Amino acid sequence: MLRITLAQMRRSAGRLAAAGVAIVIGTAFVAATLLASGVITRMTYDSVAAQYGDADLVVGATQDAPLDVDALAATDGVAAVAPVTAIYAELTDGARSVYQSVVPTADDRLMPLEVTAGAMPSAAGEIALPADVADRLGVTLGDTVDVGRDVVGDDGSWQQVTETPAVVGLLDDPFGAYAQTGGAAVVDAATYTTWQTEARGEPVAVTEAAVVVADGTDVTAAQSALAGTVGGATSTDSAPWVVTTDERAAESAAELTGGQDLMFLVFVLTFAAIALVVAGLVITNTFQVLVAQRARTLALLRCVGADKAQVGRSVLTEAAILGLVASVAGVLLGTALGQAALWVAHAMDVPVPLPGAVALTWQVIVVPVLVGTVVTVGAALVPARVATRVAPLAALRPAASPTTSRRAGKVRLVLSLLTAAVGFGLLAAGAALGTVWQEPTLGLLAGIAGGALSFVGVAVGAVFWLPRVAAAAGRLVAASGPTARLAAANTLRNPRRTATTSTALLIGVTLVAMMTTGAASARTSLTAALDEQFPVDVMVTSTASDADGEQEALSGELRADVAAVDGVRATTDVSEILVRATSGAGSAATWLPLTAIDPAGGAEVLNAPDVLADLEPGTVLLGEVQAQDLALGTGDSVELTDTDGAVTVTVAVGASGYTSYLTTDDLAALSTDAPVTGMYLALDDDVDAASAVGAIQDVVADSGESAQVTGVASQRALFDRVIDTMLGIVVGLLAVAVVIALIGVANTLSLSVIERRRESATLRAIGLSKAQLRGMLAIEGLLIAGVGAVLGVVLGLVYGWAGAGAALGIMGDVTLSVPWLEIALVLVVALVAGLVASVAPARTALKASPVEALGTE
Repeated sequence: MLRITLAQMRRSAGRLAAAGVAIVIGTAFVAATLLASGVITRMTYDSVAAQYGDADLVVGATQDAPLDVDALAATDGVAAVAPVTAIYAELTDGARSVYQSVVPTADDRLMPLEVTAGAMPSAAGEIALPADVADRLGVTLGDTVDVGRDVVGDDGSWQQVTETPAVVGLLDDPFGAYAQTGGAAVVDAATYTTWQTEARGEPVAVTEAAVVVADGTDVTAAQSALAGTVGGATSTDSAPWVVTTDERAAESAAELTGGQDLMFLVFVLTFAAIALVVAGLVITNTFQVLVAQRARTLALLRCVGADKAQVGRSVLTEAAILGLVASVAGVLLGTALGQAALWVAHAMDVPVPLPGAVALTWQVIVVPVLVGTVVTVGAALVPARVATRVAPLAALRPAASPTTSRRAGKVRLVLSLLTAAVGFGLLAAGAALGTVWQEPTLGLLAGIAGGALSFVGVAVGAVFWLPRVAAAAGRLVAASGPTARLAAANTLRNPRRTATTSTALLIGVTLVAMMTTGAASARTSLTAALDEQFPVDVMVTSTASDADGEQEALSGELRADVAAVDGVRATTDVSEILVRATSGAGSAATWLPLTAIDPAGGAEVLNAPDVLADLEPGTVLLGEVQAQDLALGTGDSVELTDTDGAVTVTVAVGASGYTSYLTTDDLAALSTDAPVTGMYLALDDDVDAASAVGAIQDVVADSGESAQVTGVASQRALFDRVIDTMLGIVVGLLAVAVVIALIGVANTLSLSVIERRRESATLRAIGLSKAQLRGMLAIEGLLIAGVGAVLGVVLGLVYGWAGAGAALGIMGDVTLSVPWLEIALVLVVALVAGLVASVAPARTALKASPVEALGTE
């Protein structure tokens, strides 16, 4: 039987190739997902830990009990120690100035910055600058730069002094260790300590330090020794603590992601599981094709002595061999794709730390092979059982198709209806929990459970309703002629097989539609949330102070130059003031920072103009946080007092958490000479945000004034790119399921051709032309693919909207969007693929002449 099985596999190599491709893609997906998870984890850890350089350990403490760096360095097994710290200084050359973070020199292994030209500072009077900062200032190696820094005297007085160190090095921050501050300048450690101490008026406590372990020293032993030095533990449960760099990075990453790393892996592996389920449906149909082809051969085997068990085992053995070989090929393909993706990322100079090669673990190899083989054998169980039912007499006479479907049972109908009803109920509850009750965690859990249950109910019950939908679609096209009527009838000939194949396509299309809809809704909702949190594209704020420590004004010339920058659509001036607020008689006055703005001008530049809807003369618009701190609500009165006067205003609570607004008219009553300390800018919709922000920074640097440029538009553009990239990756992954499902459409049509070989010949004999036969199969493929695609889009929209409501409700109002372009593309691809899938079966049906086909069997 084994030799016969192998011989049958050689004869059916073409048919097995279709199932093999499906399982190769599915297992490659699993392998690539596991590899990607490892790469993403490593990349996340390395990105978070970039500020520690190549440190082996990180030591942490509190302000009350700071670290003794010298004691750490003297600990056995420690090769180098560096405090994790930074200060800010104003760098100026001529008329240009830039605010920049400054860090001290350290051992090369603990310095995340790379020298692109020159060298690191080694003595007082030297400084190394980020290359882009040096370009902005117009300085190069050997030039000097003015460094303005704060000094606090013994009596608490404040002054600013200027140093003029020479530029000895240009720096690059390859892994974004200081990305949030636009890179970092470097001075020698002794100079840094002096600057930091004088800026605070006292020595600054070290609360975190990076440590390199000496060569040949066990990291665990050094960790224990350091824990003894600081009197702490080897975990961050209590300070002081000593942990490995990866442990520290994992903890920081968990803080950033909310501990969702495992959920992310499960989420991505779910796609792989779905791809394998779809592959299983395709494999089932493929083996049904094989059983149909081998009906006479199987009957002959029964005639010569093979029992039912041997026949069934031969089909399962064939499936096991196919699954094993295809799964191994899938692992190789997935590994190759993963490594190729890394090479491409390195070639594109992606600004994140990426490993040079994928990490092959036993899970990456064993899990896909095991899963792929099990899925293939499981998918062949039903065809194997069908094969055992082939009677020996079938070798002597034509037999009914072994794949003729049985009537689905009432129990299946009831279970599918109950599962779908409970699932959609949980789905609605998840959306309500996220949007109404602001419980995103419970909402997501309910939504995921509801989505899974409802889709299982839909898929299990598809055999009852999907053929009827196909019949209704068939009636729409039946009027075009007898060929279309034949095609519509063929989709109902075996409703179970048609439902299975259309369900395979339904799964893939539903997922693609769900993710694109969810991503579109997320993009719209999150952008609206960003508009509320960061209401303006760009802010320019004065950072200079006068002799009394008061914030100086931006000059009218600078404001005009900034407004003239290409890409700036509108500007408005603002004044930052600090007033005393008294909410009632006998209550204590509280310092309240306010932003004075003209409501009409603000409406032109704010991304969320409704923020200022309640701002008018006689009203103060408090942020939610400020209103809570002052225990004030909308409609309350508060007295604002400044040096030149006082004004009583009515409170309105705005959407922003921290920023509170006052009109410029009311500002005039409080201060007669309040300076314009900043300006809000709105950029054109089609302008490149990063370029526009850079141009504004250049204008500010050329002005010679001390001002800070905050480009929120760049952050929003980065957010959009991240969303688009993630959407592209997800849709690309889910497209795998659609490709596998389309293979299933081709297999179903092939099976249909084999079962209807005599019928096709009869149709040819009574006058049906080759073109009409091809048209009949093409329409049949379009019906199967079209029904699955349309229903998948409908379900995908429902799931996408419900998921967006469950996950994004905590951010505020959820805007439900329909990605019309992506939806249309999915429908077109599905229909075209259904048409293409009918080509090969049509050629098979047309190879034999009518007489030859009628003489078969």
